[in-house]
Amino acid sequence: MDDRESLERLKAAKLRWQQHVDKVPEGKTGKAYSDCATSSGIDVSLLYTPEDVEEMDYMHDLGFPGEYPYTRGYQATMYRGRLWTMRQYAGFATVEESNRRYKYLLNQGQTGLSIAFDLPTQLGMDADHPLSEGEVGKVGVSVSSLADLEVLFDGIPLDQVSTSMTINAPAAVLLAMYIALARRRGISADKLNGTIQNDILKEYSARGTYIYPPAPSMRIINDIFAYCSREMPNWNTISISGYHMREAGCTAVQEVAFTLADGIAYVDAAIKAGLDIDSFASRLSFFFNAHNNLLEEVAKFRAARRMWARIMKDRFHAQNPKSMMLRFHTQTAGCTLTSQQPDNNVVRVTLQALAAVLGGTQSLHTNSRDEALSLPTEDSVRIALRTQQIIGYESGVTDTVDPLGGSYFVESMTNRIEEEAWKYIARIDDLGGAVKAIERGFIQQEIQNSSYQYQMEIESGKKVIVGVNKFQAHDKPAMNLTRIDPTLYEKRHEELAAMKARRDMAKVEAALARVRAAAGGDENLMPAIIEAVDVYATLGEVCDVLRSVFGEYRPDASF
Repeated sequence: MDDRESLERLKAAKLRWQQHVDKVPEGKTGKAYSDCATSSGIDVSLLYTPEDVEEMDYMHDLGFPGEYPYTRGYQATMYRGRLWTMRQYAGFATVEESNRRYKYLLNQGQTGLSIAFDLPTQLGMDADHPLSEGEVGKVGVSVSSLADLEVLFDGIPLDQVSTSMTINAPAAVLLAMYIALARRRGISADKLNGTIQNDILKEYSARGTYIYPPAPSMRIINDIFAYCSREMPNWNTISISGYHMREAGCTAVQEVAFTLADGIAYVDAAIKAGLDIDSFASRLSFFFNAHNNLLEEVAKFRAARRMWARIMKDRFHAQNPKSMMLRFHTQTAGCTLTSQQPDNNVVRVTLQALAAVLGGTQSLHTNSRDEALSLPTEDSVRIALRTQQIIGYESGVTDTVDPLGGSYFVESMTNRIEEEAWKYIARIDDLGGAVKAIERGFIQQEIQNSSYQYQMEIESGKKVIVGVNKFQAHDKPAMNLTRIDPTLYEKRHEELAAMKARRDMAKVEAALARVRAAAGGDENLMPAIIEAVDVYATLGEVCDVLRSVFGEYRPDASF
């Protein structure tokens, strides 16, 4: 607001209005007019006016969509040009069952695949490993070799579908399998489009599916960056993930700060390894949570986009505009789903999905209503996908770019989230960066403190969870839940034994020896791993070779 005289008149008028409001009885929501805050503890005023954004410089702080600092969107036309990718995260039990689910979702209008792997796969263990018993196929699909991937993607055109794989410590091995599968179908790696999560730092701070210590883990990530920058120009080499830290209990501000701090660490490591910033930065992607506070979430996404643009331009001196663009996938908040009155989750997911769209996401997964009870049924998955489609095709929010841009509240909240997130990044820098902050337990402790505070607010009733601590009802037991076959562990044992009997063991041993030599030296690991999986070396065999060279991470529990 440039007219100082008008602003002073506004301030005086607001003061008179506030004196009137102070005499009005408080409402019945249980929130005092002076006692509202976001999940990050940012105070929320009863009313926002131009006074709250008087210091904002439009061109410096907002600009136009598709132009630096990308606050209003990283594409000029956003959803008028193309809707976000509707990418439902899926995978369970066997590769055959998961393949049927993927085809079902594609037939229902999904526009990209997102692969969920079971816990043994995430930890680099084959399905026949003794520790895999009881976990095979439970939280994702079981994949132990290229033979499994051949069935998983049977009938799915790899050069026409974008595939995201939620895999971290063994990301290089799964990516290698995908490349080998494509080659067998006559598809070169440069024709493949998709993402591997490949974000190990958040595993140390929030999730736990790590294998190797931080230093060799960062080396593997750099090797993936370097390989893909040469061979896979359309592949997103990492999805830097705040989602899991938010699921573990951090606030919106912390989600932005810790995610971008991890991003800084990856870029630092890649540059120190000799990579040019503009050779890989455009293929970095991010993964955020969409939580319940709709307007705070919209502001969070806008703040993250602006901050990353400034980090890449001012801190790393990127020259290519694409290097400064924060592109992100969003998933609605699994931790907000309740087993009580599960149909309420449909409403929660709708609000969260709307926040992601209003915040400018590039792809989106919507959780299913029954996920607090089991893996989702087909009916629940369809409702979740239809939620996205109704927002995209019926709501009208896609007709204009950044429809909440200019809202006094949203712009003020965007500024506050950015301000508070910069403070965290400064503290992490003082500790020596994200890796050092994780090693010292700083990020883990901050997440734990926020999680504890959130739980205390629920238990005290300060934070209302409908159906849990207010508006309870006596539910009927949930019916038709998805259940995984308890004999799957034995079935996978048999399948792996049969596959191993068919392969050429001499070729497998020679290929694994090359992986060991590459790991012990400084050559890029990806070609050796691709060669190994192509002759049907298993996930566990490759990861065991890397374990023998790199060791395994054991967290310091002192924090």
